[in-house]
Amino acid sequence: MRLSPRAAMPVPEIICSRCSGVCNNKVKELGIQIPRPVSQGPSRFIPEQEYLESFLKTQHYLLQTDGPLPACYQHYIGIMAAARHQCSYLVNLHVNDFIQSGGDQKWLNGLENAPLKLRNLGELNKLLAHRPWLITKEHIEQLLKTGEHSWSLAELIHAVVLLAHYHSLASFTFGCGTSPEIHSDGGHTLRPPVGNGCICDIANGNHGGDDSRQTAGVLSSDSSCEVEVLMERMKQLQECRDEEEASQEEMATRFEREKIESMLAFAAEDEDPPPAKEVSKHFEDTRYGYKDFSRRGMHVPTFRVQDFSWEDHGYSLVNRLYPDVGQLLDEKFHIAYNLTYNTMAMHNHVDTSTLRRAIWNYVHCMFGIRYDDYDYGEINQLLDRSFKVYIKNVVCSPEKTTKRMYDSFWRQFRHSEKVHVNLLLMEARMQAELLYALRAITWYMT
Repeated sequence: MRLSPRAAMPVPEIICSRCSGVCNNKVKELGIQIPRPVSQGPSRFIPEQEYLESFLKTQHYLLQTDGPLPACYQHYIGIMAAARHQCSYLVNLHVNDFIQSGGDQKWLNGLENAPLKLRNLGELNKLLAHRPWLITKEHIEQLLKTGEHSWSLAELIHAVVLLAHYHSLASFTFGCGTSPEIHSDGGHTLRPPVGNGCICDIANGNHGGDDSRQTAGVLSSDSSCEVEVLMERMKQLQECRDEEEASQEEMATRFEREKIESMLAFAAEDEDPPPAKEVSKHFEDTRYGYKDFSRRGMHVPTFRVQDFSWEDHGYSLVNRLYPDVGQLLDEKFHIAYNLTYNTMAMHNHVDTSTLRRAIWNYVHCMFGIRYDDYDYGEINQLLDRSFKVYIKNVVCSPEKTTKRMYDSFWRQFRHSEKVHVNLLLMEARMQAELLYALRAITWYMT
């Protein structure tokens, strides 16, 4: 994502920047109002000074390498995946890249104008984004069957990685409240700034550019107590882990209980409004989603990592069909999972491994993925309801994430710690999607 216009600025952006300078001077002479960004910085939730530095550290995770698919296909798949979550920020970004890569602009009029080969990917895009446990070898077979519009295995692996990448990146984008670019809808205003900021910043709760505390919420005795209680629970779990082990039956029961509870962790919101036409034209079945599934009370089957894991199965399959990408993804997963500054709010030298594992495993639990050696009873001790609601929305319905959800959990933690949470959610979600898709491809191949 181009969040830093001064870092490796592409030629079109250099032209845009210089032209805007000339135009601004001219229109000022004519007394014409100039639109300005709705908010200062890339995020509506987080002060610029804190967020930008933290976010840019993730850029090397998001690098793409040349693969079996041509560049215009890569960007169009990115558009399809981002549109599935109504992420106009990513859609707009890849529309521009699609055009620059020589893609046929007729495709941008809607999915029905794209080649049949890409249209056939729509069902996999839908399932992977919302209900990956429904993906079967028949879905894979349908895409790979011999014909003019069929996919090769290498192309399909490339497409699956791109879809999972942009679904999870949409989660990160919405989870961090990324602001639209000034030239996008909702990214500019003609209203004058109020004091040192914009009236829109005040409405979004982003007033006060200098946040010396660098915390995500309001400091209070309650929020301070929240941190202390969480740390004490982490300490107790670490001390008691080796003393008493639950039976496999009890461990399975705790997982099923947490999986069922996770389906109910959405915030109470009004009926979903239909997606904007500019985004919805890039995908089909706009009402399909995770929330609809849980409302019907249907069962999410259990996926046992002991039977199919990223380390033992997914990694080697991707590396075999899409060389070096398995290694790239594996390093990215490990960096996100193990990343820590050993801090919690105002506390230093804290072992956060228990908390990080709970967050990662909770995401996988929502997708029905179970680790036999993990006690899912830990999740309820470490993640309170407001945090679970935030995780569930960011991972399953990121387009519904609000600032209220962001502010309601971990109120005394730094913004960088919440960005770290979003990195964990992004990578855990991507791995979950890949596990289901790669398992189906393995079933097809055997």
